[in-house]
Amino acid sequence: MSREILLLVDALAREKNVSKEIVFGALELALASATKKKSNQEDIDVRVEIDRNTGDYHSFRRWQLVEDNDHEYPSRQVAVSDLDERHAGLELGDFYEEPLEAIEFGRIGAQTAKQVILQKIRDAEREQVLNDFLERNDFLVRGNIKRMERGNAIIEIGKLEAVLPREQMIPKENLRVGDPVRAYLLRVDRGGRGPQLVLSRTSAEFVKKLFELEVPEIEEGLLEIRGAARDPGSRAKISVKANDPRIDPQGTCIGMRGSRVQAVTSELAGERVDIVLWSPEQATYVINALSPAEVQRIMVDEEKHSMDVVVEEDQLALAIGRGGQNVRLASELTGWILNIMTVDEAAEKHEAEDAALRSLFINSLDVDEEMAEVLISEGFTTLEEVAYVPLAEMLEIDALDEETVNELRSRARNALLTQAIASEEKVESVSEELKTLEGIDSDLVRQLAEHGITTRDDLADLAVDDLVEMTGMEADAATALIMKAREHWFSEE
Repeated sequence: MSREILLLVDALAREKNVSKEIVFGALELALASATKKKSNQEDIDVRVEIDRNTGDYHSFRRWQLVEDNDHEYPSRQVAVSDLDERHAGLELGDFYEEPLEAIEFGRIGAQTAKQVILQKIRDAEREQVLNDFLERNDFLVRGNIKRMERGNAIIEIGKLEAVLPREQMIPKENLRVGDPVRAYLLRVDRGGRGPQLVLSRTSAEFVKKLFELEVPEIEEGLLEIRGAARDPGSRAKISVKANDPRIDPQGTCIGMRGSRVQAVTSELAGERVDIVLWSPEQATYVINALSPAEVQRIMVDEEKHSMDVVVEEDQLALAIGRGGQNVRLASELTGWILNIMTVDEAAEKHEAEDAALRSLFINSLDVDEEMAEVLISEGFTTLEEVAYVPLAEMLEIDALDEETVNELRSRARNALLTQAIASEEKVESVSEELKTLEGIDSDLVRQLAEHGITTRDDLADLAVDDLVEMTGMEADAATALIMKAREHWFSEE
């Protein structure tokens, strides 16, 4: 019988081109399963050990050592409180074993075991092919559509099958069985049915990989793609940077008579691709990303990570793009929030901001309009700056002497202290129910209190846009927080 096992292992290993260890492991699992069936105790834990040299095998029933409160499966677990001398030296998570009578490995058992082994070997073969594939780092894959399942395309890639989900297909693209398809390897899902390759034709990475395929200078390191953004099926933007000063990055990606970019566009079902010149200067990068629109000037707000982009009236539609497409892609590409406005709108906004700042300085520092204008013209935008900018810097302002500077700094600090006390009083008025609501932190409590939101119902009554404007949080997060605040309304019903 032992010889029969060794022969079976050797034959299957040769037939399936897998290691003997894989076959031994599968056989041990099959024998363990058969042992449980024979004992009429399917819920016990059985381990079978085969001697790799002789083919002899031994069966063991085992229990895992767990905490008392985790003792849910007494047929395969032993609680700490049940420890005795048999469990000496065991720690939590260890297994205690007792020998079982090994089942006879007869003809029927061999056939049953073989079926289990073949399945395990198929799984091992698939895993090995997958690992070989992943080791090549071929994220741009090519295959043929084998079949369609519920709108998803099953792609055959050599010995592997991958799925291209419907939501990862380019809109209005008509794919049929037998069509050759290129796609980007998005991820590997490891579920109960084994690993599944998931592909995408809408990912921004797909565009980057297509250009790497068409532009050999990228692989050579002479050129690199720094970013990509897409509106799948309509338009995309990629930013490029030359690592060799002799190379024109945009022209290299476009190719002779547009041949390279046209090859990518054809693969993307006609999607237009803009080639943007990357720049380490973020304002310049944004101006390049908004091309073909011409930008007059840009105001940068580092704190909000946003830019006000000023364009002439006749450039406004071009900068924004159809349905906001151009500015949306430029924002995604650069990572900045972009606010497009005309020269007149920028002037109105600037005047409104100056008026608000002028009022703040006049009321908080008890100065006249002329002094407020001096501070604004010198670039002061907050009371904190007036209070804590180094004395030497303020003394460099011609309109200010040392006595005036010290008085301004003192008044600014007093105003900040008064604001802080008032803010604390507002926070103290916030209900405990709102303070402890899931998703609320101390900074958010302070922001809400500043706007008079002091109870859970106050928050629940807000519109999403109002909460976003008050706090600057993302719309999705604001929606989730408001719904959390409203939960008690529905539970009361």
